[in-house]
Amino acid sequence: MAKKIFIVDDNELMIEVMTYILTSNGYDVVSYNDWHNIFNDIRSTHPDLVILDALFPGMSDLDICKLIKLNRNTSNIPVIICSGGDDIDSSLSQKGAPNDVLHKPFDANNLLEKVEYLLAA
Repeated sequence: MAKKIFIVDDNELMIEVMTYILTSNGYDVVSYNDWHNIFNDIRSTHPDLVILDALFPGMSDLDICKLIKLNRNTSNIPVIICSGGDDIDSSLSQKGAPNDVLHKPFDANNLLEKVEYLLAA
């Protein structure tokens, strides 16, 4: 059975690119362009991995990550934050931190390496 990956991104083009790369490599991808349903779907579906790259009014990717990681029912789900900024690396040592950061611009191999590593852990 294919591993299920949730992508949360406010950029439709980025969703399309990541979805294409991941589905072409056998993953089942569900995408979201807003955060309103993500928590209910995570609790009910329990995906194998979540990729976050979003800045919504009142909710950033780090905020979403913290809510996932600090909830005992979802804390074991690996989270990758996709970011164009270098300042995100400091968040890896904070409470509720993502498991990894994917720096933009990235290539398909870099995305797949991070996904495969976290799904194998």
